[in-house]
Amino acid sequence: MKKYNLLMIVFVFFATAGFREQNLEEKINATLQTAIRQYAFLSKQVSVGKYPKTYFANTNKLETSDSGWWCSGFYPGTLLYLDEVKSVPALKKEALNVLEDLKKEQFNTTTHDLGFMMYCSFGNAQRLKPSKEYEAILMNSAKSLSSRFNPKIGCIKSWDSAPWNHASKEESPVIIDNMMNLELLFWATKHSGDSTYYKIAIQHADKTMVNHFRKDYSSYHEVVYNNETGKVTKQITNQGAADDSSWARGQAWGLYGYVVMYRETKDPKYLKQAENIANYLLNHPNLPADKIPYWDFSARDIPDALRDSSAASVMASALLELGKYADAMEGIHYWNTAKTILSNVLTPEYIATEGTNGGFLLKHGVGNMPNKTEIDTPLTYGDYYLVEAMMRYKTLIKTNPELR
Repeated sequence: MKKYNLLMIVFVFFATAGFREQNLEEKINATLQTAIRQYAFLSKQVSVGKYPKTYFANTNKLETSDSGWWCSGFYPGTLLYLDEVKSVPALKKEALNVLEDLKKEQFNTTTHDLGFMMYCSFGNAQRLKPSKEYEAILMNSAKSLSSRFNPKIGCIKSWDSAPWNHASKEESPVIIDNMMNLELLFWATKHSGDSTYYKIAIQHADKTMVNHFRKDYSSYHEVVYNNETGKVTKQITNQGAADDSSWARGQAWGLYGYVVMYRETKDPKYLKQAENIANYLLNHPNLPADKIPYWDFSARDIPDALRDSSAASVMASALLELGKYADAMEGIHYWNTAKTILSNVLTPEYIATEGTNGGFLLKHGVGNMPNKTEIDTPLTYGDYYLVEAMMRYKTLIKTNPELR
């Protein structure tokens, strides 16, 4: 009997050893390879001038946009990230073809999203293979973005005024997403030596700290200002559950934005702001144990509310960078939380099987719940920030292997 039990123990040990759970680094390496194959599949479904936005499984429909949509920079940006993982000539060619079409948006002065559109794309292209053409495109993009700055308000105007965004012609709406576009301005000052762009970024971030954030460091989505007096007329949450709610992706935009502000200025007030936002999110009673947030922290149907994988990806990427700047104990906390997010996202629940999901990598994103658009679908920016987070983790453990 004892011999039989011993044999069974040995059998179980070797059987289960073959099914050892992958560690995070292995998950990331495997997922990046999946991403390369998915984007090869996705690239065959779009032509130049068509930018993948999302995919609807129930109708098997891939939704695309033109280059003027705010998400247009994420597809080429993701392709360029993946080219760093493994050189695939067909994907590199696709990225370059898309950039050729996208470059006309450098002169677009009707949008606040030129950071998303042009820095996530041409910024990565310039980082990987610097060129005078890319430099000129990025500088023109920064000039176009700066044209929306109102010195009386101290902010870059988001959308043009319209009934749907609750701003009259005498007002300017400013959304938390704008924080993600300031990185382009910092690049412009470093490249040109012209401090104008730097000063605009500082003014915008400072005014946003004052008027977007509540005492608990949660954020409104949108603040409306009077164009002449610069005074706040409304504080609302356009894409969240309610004006006083904490829309998850908006909180993630703010976190990421102030991490960038600290990186580019080294001003401790921005580090403190980023840490306060992070601590609000990570200590929130409605943050699930797996750290993948509900689409809104105040959603009425929690715990049955939809998760937003895109918000989780932005959070993970931001926390991996924030951990480098925080003190040792806090830094480890931020890194460990990012690892938890990635470990739970990089599972079949959230990562698409090859050849499915329209070619996107990440499932279960939430675009705009109040408008009932892009609900529980893949999102191009979800893929971008997930790939970025995975690559940031790989870079981190190269220099800090003890953080595996």
